[in-house]
Amino acid sequence: MSHIFIWIITLLSIAGVIIRPFNIPEAVWAVSGAVLLLIFQLLSISEGISGIAKGLDVYLFLTGMMLLAETAREEGLFDWLAAHATKRAEGSASHLFLLIYLVGVIVTTLLSNDATAVVLTPAVAAAVKAAKVKNPLPYLFICAFIANAASFVLPISNPANLVIYGSHMPPLLAWLAQYTLPSLVSIAVTYGVLRFTQREALTESVETDITIPALSAGGRLAILGIAVTAVVLLVSSALDRPLGLPTAITGILTTVLVLIRAKLSPWTVIKGVSWSVLPLVAGLFVLVEALVKTGLIQELTNLLHESTTRSVTMTTWASGVGVALTCNLVNNLPAGLITGTVIQASQVPEVLKSAVLIGIDLGPNLSVTGSLATILWLVALRREGQQVSAWAFLKLGIPVMMTALLFTLGTVWLYHLLT
Repeated sequence: MSHIFIWIITLLSIAGVIIRPFNIPEAVWAVSGAVLLLIFQLLSISEGISGIAKGLDVYLFLTGMMLLAETAREEGLFDWLAAHATKRAEGSASHLFLLIYLVGVIVTTLLSNDATAVVLTPAVAAAVKAAKVKNPLPYLFICAFIANAASFVLPISNPANLVIYGSHMPPLLAWLAQYTLPSLVSIAVTYGVLRFTQREALTESVETDITIPALSAGGRLAILGIAVTAVVLLVSSALDRPLGLPTAITGILTTVLVLIRAKLSPWTVIKGVSWSVLPLVAGLFVLVEALVKTGLIQELTNLLHESTTRSVTMTTWASGVGVALTCNLVNNLPAGLITGTVIQASQVPEVLKSAVLIGIDLGPNLSVTGSLATILWLVALRREGQQVSAWAFLKLGIPVMMTALLFTLGTVWLYHLLT
């Protein structure tokens, strides 16, 4: 019976995160579920602490990125970038759309999908405001979709990549050989479908008389901090080191230096950061810890072994699609933790690992709560006065995600056959 109650509490908590009844924040539902597990002694205090501790690297990573983004926003960096992007669009909505998409690819590749949601969303909001577009959502959707579509270009492009492979992360050159083509397919197909679905909104012209604001010394320092962070992440990834602490250190140092240079109060930045994301993530880690107690990991490991023995092809496709859909039911963070544990406990072909990783990374483009990056995007949208319902995102996510997923998995399978 305890296992049944664990599943009930977990599913209700995740449903609350997804639906947000009465507009109650996502973090409240995740933390409430974790607390209920402890109150009813379905999870011991030590197990709860253990679950929270497993997310330490993620908390540090998010802290660094959110501080970087808020510092840059306060110093007007996003307004400056937005003005340049809008001017380069030369009055074409389609050019502005493509330009934002390409910037999203770069940010996701070098700074991770979570950074795209945190850093790029306010920049795009400023760009479309400067361009005086009637409907900013098509451009803002880019930040959500590219954050996941480009998140397996490099190991650092998505923290979930490190979770899937654990201590068996392929060398960088081997990673590039394995994932470069699938990444290009994912990025190209996502762009094509997204551009097609938004074609009517992109027929209008955009503002051409754009005034480029002066970038403050603090803004220039913020750019340097972001660049240093990108380099630090690449080096940490190459050395197979956790990404959280380096990101937190560079984010905090950049913030402190900018505050000193601009003579601002620390409260100016601190109050602007969406700190509720951290308890949300902690709550999800505790929920996963409880699910492990139900024997879920062992059951999935056995199922994967039996299925692979029967047919690698069918298991590869079923795992990739199945994991992708599951991410949208439980969020790809807990799904990645569970799947990574199963993969590392099983001797499975490399093609199967690739399919699972793509499902974890790309699958969340189906729904608003599929990934932490998309949740961060929603939080950033609300700060900009924009709202996107779960149903509106789902209607767009079905064609965008499913088309890109099938093409990308097909590319992985063909690569497997040819090599």
